[in-house]
Amino acid sequence: MHSDRPTLLLRIGAVLGLLFLHLPILLIFLYAFTTEEKTYQFPPPGLTTKWFSVAWFERPDIWPPLYLSLKVAAISTAMAMVLGTLCAAAMSRTKFFGRDQITLLVLLPIALPGVITGMSLRSAFGIMGIPFSVWTIILGHATFCIVIVYNNAVARMRRLSGGIMEASADLGANAFQTFRYVLLPNLGSALLAGGMLAFALSFDEVIVTTFTAGQQSTLPIWMLNELVRPRQRPVTNVVAIVVFMATFLPILIAYYLTRGGSETAGMGK
Repeated sequence: MHSDRPTLLLRIGAVLGLLFLHLPILLIFLYAFTTEEKTYQFPPPGLTTKWFSVAWFERPDIWPPLYLSLKVAAISTAMAMVLGTLCAAAMSRTKFFGRDQITLLVLLPIALPGVITGMSLRSAFGIMGIPFSVWTIILGHATFCIVIVYNNAVARMRRLSGGIMEASADLGANAFQTFRYVLLPNLGSALLAGGMLAFALSFDEVIVTTFTAGQQSTLPIWMLNELVRPRQRPVTNVVAIVVFMATFLPILIAYYLTRGGSETAGMGK
């Protein structure tokens, strides 16, 4: 008789796979409590919570990168919500010559390595004489945030019947009323999920930021610099926990909003 229960070998393989994926994250949490300041020893010589107060009260260099990361992620997500939704509407509701090719171009930034995207943006800013600023970082992050929102929006739009908008028009609704009362309620959860994923990815982006930030430092760049030239390594781990929560919670909420699966796309980045 066939059994749906996994075999022992399969269970062991699953456990090993989960450990491989998540044990390094658990080590980050562990070393946020170590008493050793300069090096990582295993097992830690002792445990303490003092690094959380050090990070909060004694390290003012953490706050400007944190605020910059939040600002960049928020504005990039807002831009992506508008442009990604409009692009999804154009791609899903109209047919024209070259639509498939344009769709490929829209998806390309999420498929390209971040190094290529960063180098191309840096070259473009240099040619146009645009100085590095918050807006150059935002434009860099928007390139992949738009794709995240687009993928979620276009998947949901393709599942909607065009008849509901035709019915709205037949009943006398204008374009704005149709968008507000018909389209937006049906797109709401997909757009919210796409926005949360875009925010999470923008908040912890390193590679594109390195090429577009100039002398500015977002929180992931600050963490990278702290690892290269360590000052108080456990403080870096405390900040890593903050970054983990800032990215994990939006992704978790996005998952529950679209856990049916067919409307969530573009999370590979």
